[in-house]
Formats: sequence, structure tokens, C-alpha cells
Amino acid sequence: MAWRSGILRARDQHRRLVRRNGFAFFSTAPSSASSAADSPPQIPRFDYVPKPYKGPSGDEVLEKRKKFLGPSLFYYYQKPLNIVEGKMQYLFDENGKRYLDAFAGIVTVSCGHCHPEVLNAIVEQSKLLQHATTIYLHHAIADFAEALASKMPGNLKVVYVVNSGSEANELAMLMARLYSGNLEMISLRNAYHGGSSGTIGLTALNTWKYSIPQGEIHHVVNPDPYRGIFGSDASLYAKDVQDHIDYGTSGKVAGFIAETIQGVGGAVELAPGYLKLVYDMVRKAGGLCIADEVQTGFGRTGSHYWGFETQGVIPDIVTMAKGIGNGLPLGAVVTTPEIASVMAQKIQFNTFGGNPVCSAGGHAVLRVLDKEKRQEHCADIGSHLTARFRDLQERYDIIGDVRGRGLMLGIELVTDRKEKTPAKAETAVLFEKLRELGVLVGKGGLHGNVFRIKPPMCFNKDDADFLVDAFDYALSKL
Repeated sequence: MAWRSGILRARDQHRRLVRRNGFAFFSTAPSSASSAADSPPQIPRFDYVPKPYKGPSGDEVLEKRKKFLGPSLFYYYQKPLNIVEGKMQYLFDENGKRYLDAFAGIVTVSCGHCHPEVLNAIVEQSKLLQHATTIYLHHAIADFAEALASKMPGNLKVVYVVNSGSEANELAMLMARLYSGNLEMISLRNAYHGGSSGTIGLTALNTWKYSIPQGEIHHVVNPDPYRGIFGSDASLYAKDVQDHIDYGTSGKVAGFIAETIQGVGGAVELAPGYLKLVYDMVRKAGGLCIADEVQTGFGRTGSHYWGFETQGVIPDIVTMAKGIGNGLPLGAVVTTPEIASVMAQKIQFNTFGGNPVCSAGGHAVLRVLDKEKRQEHCADIGSHLTARFRDLQERYDIIGDVRGRGLMLGIELVTDRKEKTPAKAETAVLFEKLRELGVLVGKGGLHGNVFRIKPPMCFNKDDADFLVDAFDYALSKL
């Protein structure tokens, strides 16, 4: 409309440079026609009333945490939230305030908080048998493995059920070393593959690493189209992998592992065509190719069921967790019969992996995602959400990059678009403001200046609009 374009032109003319806490960034002056400037957006209606909370207060819980839990635990927000109930894409605090969960328990709640079908499967199995281990037969783990294998391409048909993503990546690395007969692993800079003593070596973000032996691991240049030294040129990034093989190893490696969209690293999608080039190099060097689908799997990217499919490759091993269980402690490693056979050299056992309750819950998750067509839904809502964020990017210079796929997006804030200086202070301010508005998002990237938008996959168009409107309103108040 002509009137709207005129208002937007006028608004753009009123951009001003703002300085706060030593950081400079462009902001858009409020316009009388902008709902963001007039009043805060309202959270969408939701037909659910939380149960009255009668438990300890947030202050009491925090005091107990400090006293009895490890000091390495951290929490979001200056005053941490005491979350006591969840329903689908929403969370409720101790006072009954409802929040839009745009981070899904760190990309873990796929179907929705307390999804009735998943919850029912867990409860019904719990009434019959909670635990027995795989030394006895039980149909739940076999049914779940069959359903999971049916989602995999090629000959990826053997499933190992574990309890977490770190555990899955640890097992995948063990498989690669045993099968190849080599030790050296390759992973990407900016990657996160876990915090166990083994996977911490694969992780390449100093904020998550302790000074312990890392163990024969090479970190290659990250094929980051936004910040990477080669832009989107996959061939130049891949050359760095070959250089590491040629100059940093014996010429033989055990394997290569990568997320297709780096999660903790700030929703960085790898340069197009990169994995196809690298997989070929790694296999020629005797190694296996591992796809870490802990965050990207199960249709979240919208365009594909698995993140690696966006690169047109089939890995030798696939690891997964988080969304596989909708909040249950559940993970899996899927590989080929040939590779899996190396584990039979010794006893390989997992006490809790694939217990009846988690297996029943995981199987229910797969059914719900298919029944509710969540991959298609992620593509549709993700496209709308991305378009709206890119509209904001045109109006706010502090938004340096909008990236990702489906419902796995990253919004990177910078104080200078040319230099791409991380807007750390501004991100912290916006983070608190969004919480006040009723929006919970994640943060990522080495400098914590990337908002991670990865909600439960039941997140709808009204939620998307509220989320972007909240960003708009918060940005207008900086």
C-alpha cells in the first residue's frame, strides 16, 4: 500500500546512530504507524489453564541449586525463570505467566511439551515395565529401531540406542576408529559434539572445553558463508580438509564428523556442496563420515527429514538425540551392518539405552511427527518466519544475518555490518526484553550474539508473527 511504503520511507529517514556501553549501532526511530512502537505485542490466545503451583519459589530453588548442585551449572536471565509447567509450544512460570518457547528446551521438544500421544505412550509403558535391559527381549526397543531404520537412506539399518547426544557421538567415534583402524578424527571449528571427556575433543568452541587431553583430533576451517574466510566457496574450505590429511596426519584418518547446521555455534549452515567434497576426501583417506543430527534431525529443517540430505550425501554413521525423545533421555546411532559388526569384537552394552519407557516414547514421537506432518509444517512456518525476519533485517542494521532452515534459525546481531563486530551487549539487553514480552529464545555463537530460534515443531503462524513482532518492539526500544 502507498501509505505504508510512505511511512516506511519516513521511518528509514529517521535512523540514528545510538551509542550505549561503548557499542555503536543503528536503530530505527519509532513511527506512529508502527504497532511495535505503540504497544507491546500480545501473546496468541491458547485454550489451556495451567494448574495452580504450590511448590517452592524460584528463589528457594535457586538457593538449593547453589547449595547442592555443581557450580558449573548456568541459567538464563538476570533473574532466572522458575518454569513449572509446559503445554505444546508454551511454558508457564510459578506465577502462571505464559511464555512462547522458541528454544524447545535447547532444541529437544519436537512434538510439543507434554504432547498427549507421547505422554500416553510413556505412561502406559511405565505401568507395565520401566526397566529390564537388553539381556531380555522386549518389543519396545525392536519396534522403535525398526521405525527409526525405516527413516534412513541407503544401508543405514542398524540402530544402537543410547541416552544422549554426547553418548551417541562418543560411540560413533569409537566405531570409526575400530572400523578404520586409524585414530585421527576431523571436525569443524565452531562445532559442538558434546561435553564428555571424549567428545569434548570434537567440540571446537573454547567456552565448552576444559584443558584435558583432546586425543588425535584436527579442527578444520569452518565453511561458514557469513563469517568464513572463503564465503560460500565449498571447494576452498574442502581444500583445508585435504591439507590437514596431507600435512597433519599419516595420510589415514578414522573419520570426519559435522553438524549440517551448527547448533551451539549459532545456527551456521555449511556452505552448499561442502560435505560431498569432504566425504570423498575422508573416504579416500580410509575414514568414515559421521553426520551429527542431534539438532537438525526429524524434519526440523523443513526441506528434508535429515540435515545431511540438504548436502546430497549419505553418511556412514548418523548420530541423533534431543528431538528423538521430545524430552526423554534418548539418543541413537545408526550405521550399516558392516560397520556395526566391529562392535561385536567385545561386549558392547548400555544399561539404560533403549529401556522400554524411552523406546515407547521415542516410537510415539516418530508416529506423531508423521501423523501431524511436522516436516511440511516446519517448511511452511519456517519460510514465513524467515521472510519476516529478513524484513526486520532491512529496517535494523544491527541484524547482520538471518540464516538457517525451517524451524532452525539464527539471527546474528552486529554493531557494524561491514566488520561484523558481535553485538554482545545489545544481544544481552534484547534477550532480557524478549523474556519480559513473553518470548524465550536461545543464544549461541562463540560471542553469544546469535539468537537461536528453534521452537517445538507445533509452533504456528500466529506464534511466528508474535515472535517477530516482539523482536521488532524490543529493537525499537534499544
